[in-house]
Amino acid sequence: MKDSRWIEMNENGMELVLEVTAIGDVRLLYVGTAAPTDLRELPEKIRSKYRLLEVHASGENQDDHHGSKHTGTLPGKRMLLFNEEDYQNEYGRKMAWHLRDEQAGLIAKCHFQFYDGIPVLRTWTELENSGEAPIGLEYISSLALYGIDREGSWSRDKKMRLHIPHNTWYGEAQWRHYRLPELGLEKVNEFSMKRLSFSSTGTWSSSQFAPMGFIENEETHTGLVWQIEHNGSWHWELSDMADQLYLQVSGPTENENHWWKELEPGENFVSVPVALGAVKGGIQEAIAEITRYRRVIRRANDDNVNLPVIFNDYMNCLFGEPTREALFPLIDAAAAAGCEYYCIDCGWYSDGEWWDGVGTWLPSIKRFPNGIGEVLNYIRRKGMVAGLWLEIEVMGIHCSLADKLPDEWFFIRHGKRVIDHARYQLDFRNPDVRAYANLVIDRLVSEYGVGYIKMDYNINAGIGTEYNADSVGDGLMEHNRAYIRWIDEIFERYPKLVIENCGSGGMRLDYALLSRHSIQSTSDQTDYIKNAVIAAASASLVTPEQAAVWSYPLREGDREEVIMNMVNSMLLRIHQSGHLAEISSERFALVKEAIDYYKQIRSHIATGLPFWPMGLPNFESPWVSFGIRSGGTWLLAVWRMDSLMDSVNVPLPELKGRSFNVKLAYPSEGDVSWTWDAHEGHLRLTIPTSYAARLIEITVEPASDLGSEHRSD
Repeated sequence: MKDSRWIEMNENGMELVLEVTAIGDVRLLYVGTAAPTDLRELPEKIRSKYRLLEVHASGENQDDHHGSKHTGTLPGKRMLLFNEEDYQNEYGRKMAWHLRDEQAGLIAKCHFQFYDGIPVLRTWTELENSGEAPIGLEYISSLALYGIDREGSWSRDKKMRLHIPHNTWYGEAQWRHYRLPELGLEKVNEFSMKRLSFSSTGTWSSSQFAPMGFIENEETHTGLVWQIEHNGSWHWELSDMADQLYLQVSGPTENENHWWKELEPGENFVSVPVALGAVKGGIQEAIAEITRYRRVIRRANDDNVNLPVIFNDYMNCLFGEPTREALFPLIDAAAAAGCEYYCIDCGWYSDGEWWDGVGTWLPSIKRFPNGIGEVLNYIRRKGMVAGLWLEIEVMGIHCSLADKLPDEWFFIRHGKRVIDHARYQLDFRNPDVRAYANLVIDRLVSEYGVGYIKMDYNINAGIGTEYNADSVGDGLMEHNRAYIRWIDEIFERYPKLVIENCGSGGMRLDYALLSRHSIQSTSDQTDYIKNAVIAAASASLVTPEQAAVWSYPLREGDREEVIMNMVNSMLLRIHQSGHLAEISSERFALVKEAIDYYKQIRSHIATGLPFWPMGLPNFESPWVSFGIRSGGTWLLAVWRMDSLMDSVNVPLPELKGRSFNVKLAYPSEGDVSWTWDAHEGHLRLTIPTSYAARLIEITVEPASDLGSEHRSD
């Protein structure tokens, strides 16, 4: 150890400690908020386990008693430092560690990108085969971090809590937290075979879990948050080694995701980028910092500044059956309500049932006998931007083009086209596929004058494609990246075009896509009560200004139903729908009132940070709350669900000793009352009706005050 070089740094509140041994072995000993003082006292046997990189190649010995864990990798353990970079770029400090294994001829560059003022690090690994023989890659980490439970004195079973974002169709953004023994990871030895393994395989990146996680140390009140920025397969695992916990995060792997890559001499491969944040506090502090980071890495665009109100005629409305007769009254109603975009959803390209016939993307003459331009022009005359739904990545098995095209256009496995839910998956590695997709986009934008595209994606094409690939997972990953490059080209060509990211709602909630797309569909949930829970949690997975939430007043509903529908979306992005032309004037007035108020507060949504006074919600929550803090303006939505109690304490401890004003923001007239408990620091809110929602605006003043009280009837 006396010949080792120790590197200790603090970047934006993140502390990092690395050791570089005399022979060039680089150990990442710590990432967090307060480095332990005894790192130098760790025995060499333990410090040698703290790998900066894990990479395993075919034919190498996985030199560990590891079970299914990705530890003891080779040539990973042999890679030694030969160069390093350290400089400033537009984002902040940038570092890179150049490692080489002479035996295999493999070179790795481990990238660290910091972001000024944000305690988040982005890391990825670049590999190059500098040898004379191919190298078969089975696993490569984007992040390997050991000793994540070293802080504090409590046992890890007591102090560590893992937060997992469960995700599914109709049930997105459902966080659950666990002690490690609750998931079966108990301290039984210095290390075990048990790992907590979370993966997604296929073209939906978030159909089981969102690609992120958070581990909290409840003794030291610190935590680590991570997100995987890839629109395909990914994997992360948590386990123990040398009596300490480790976290490894990657893109696709051979064991979990059918990915294997043969790296030819002179060839490069870049791993999936991963973000890691270190926070003082719990999951809400972590979400706040990752929100700030997501805004920095996102493509600059006007949509996330202006937050226009969008009407889409699908949900609890036309449900994919648009016609000129059905659309005109809806367009009138949407414009009267204050909507600024109008998107015609699915079905515009087919005379009838369309699911297995999509692919030509030409308007139906039956639905639009005077051409679709008649309706799109009418939308524009009403002062709104016109939009259309599209599912460009698939082709229905009964599409007129499908039998005329070569198999090379599609995903192939075992010599056959992959069929999922009556669709073929187009392979965006193929330049002819991209040319076809460009023709469709150009037609919609240049010929039809569309300024908004809802880009949906309703299949999971599975483990990948074998055509022109080292493995099916390799084919999938290269397709994923080709699609991203194509999207980038579209935005370069049409920088003002808004393209919504949708995958049957929230099945593709990843920041490979969301660093490009300005808006994301959060769910397909058709029940507005359940949608309230999803909406309230959505800002944990995507920035508030990107999170599009349906508001769909029912044909036969009541006042409270409309109010809850509107509150669901008012602190995020309004995706208005519903038969607005057919509801009563009183209920329509509530829609318009909500949209008018939204336009007053949307600048706060674009820059504020989310918070959850009563914690992140789930479907069992009797009360739900979600807010946005933006300077001295706090916007707070509260939902009474099935609670038998008509009052709830909303903790706002940050307001203790502060002077502030509280008002009912929406609806302007609603049955609600509150009192402020200055001693406990909570707002006691009373909503006398179940399944009702209210939006509160709090203006915080600099002077001290004991509180305020208000009632609105």
